[in-house]
Amino acid sequence: MPGRPPHADPSFLQILTRLFPLWAILVSAAAIGVPEPFLALSPAITPLLAFVMFTMGVTLTAADFRRIAVRPAPVLAGIGLHYTVMPLAAWLVSWLLDMPPALRVGMILVGSVSSGTASNVMIYLARGDVALSVSISTLSTLVGIVATPFLTRLYVSTDVAVNVWGLLRSIVELVALPVIGGVAVNAFAGRLVRRVEPALPLVAMVAIMTIIGSIVAATRPALAFAGPVVLLAVVLHNGIGLLGGYWGGRLLRLDESTCRTLAIEVGMQNSGLAATLGRLYFGPLAALPGAIFSVWHNISGSVLSAWWAGRPTGDAAPSPAAVTRAP
Repeated sequence: MPGRPPHADPSFLQILTRLFPLWAILVSAAAIGVPEPFLALSPAITPLLAFVMFTMGVTLTAADFRRIAVRPAPVLAGIGLHYTVMPLAAWLVSWLLDMPPALRVGMILVGSVSSGTASNVMIYLARGDVALSVSISTLSTLVGIVATPFLTRLYVSTDVAVNVWGLLRSIVELVALPVIGGVAVNAFAGRLVRRVEPALPLVAMVAIMTIIGSIVAATRPALAFAGPVVLLAVVLHNGIGLLGGYWGGRLLRLDESTCRTLAIEVGMQNSGLAATLGRLYFGPLAALPGAIFSVWHNISGSVLSAWWAGRPTGDAAPSPAAVTRAP
C-alpha cells in the first residue's frame, strides 16, 4: 500500500499475489476447459471491478496527492507519455495486424485506460522511484476518467458507434466513485484499514482473476481464430509502451531510476477496466485484448523488474515508499 515498503521477507499472502501471472494463466485454462462456472459469474464483473478500484482508493492518502504538487514535472511527463504512446500504439498495432473491428476497439480501450495497479511493486523491484510511481498512478486514474472515453472516440473508426457519454458515466461509476469512497474510508477509518490492508492485494487479485476467467469463457468460441493475433498484438503493444516510457524519459534527460519508472508506468495498463468497458459497450470479443493484456503485462513487468533489479541505476537509492497493490 502507498507509503509502506514491501517486507524484506515476503509473507505468504505477498508470495501468492506476486504469482498472479501463474494464477491468471491457470484460471484462463480452466475457463477454456470448463466455461460454465465462469459464465455464471459474468454478472459480477462490473461490481468486482468497482471493488478493485475501491481497494486502490483505500491505499491512497493525502500524501500521495501532495507529492504530485511537490514534484509535478516527472509526473506530468509520465501522464503525457502514457496517454500519448499507448493509445497511438494500440491503433497502430491493430491497424498493422488488420484486426476485426471488435478486437481493434478492445485494443484501443486497453491503450486509453489508466496505468496498471501492479506497477508500483514492479517499480520497487526494478529500483525505480516508487513515490513517483504512486503519484503517476494516482493522477493517471483521475485523468483517465475523462481521457479514456474521448481517446476511444478519437482512435476508433468513425463507422463504429462509440457511446462517449456512456463510457464516461461508467468510468465515473467504476473508477471515480469507488476510489473516492476508498480514500474516504482510509481517512475516517484508517486504523481498520491498517488491519485489513495486508489481505487487500490478494482479495483484489482474486476479483481480477474472476473477471479474466469470465471474459475468457465468454470469448471461448473465438479464441481459436482470435487468440493468436490478440496475443501478438498485446505483446507488441506492451513492448512499445515499455520502450516508449523508458526512451521518452531519456529524451527528457531524466535519471535512470525515473526512466525505469516511466517505462513500467507507461507499459502497464488498467486492463481489467478496458476488458469490462469492452464487454459492456462493444461485446465479448472487444473484452478479449484486455483479458490477455492483464496476464501478459504482469509477466513482462515481472521479467523486466527482475532484470533491472540486478543492475544499479547509478542514481541515489530511491526511497522504498513502496506499494503492495492488486495486480
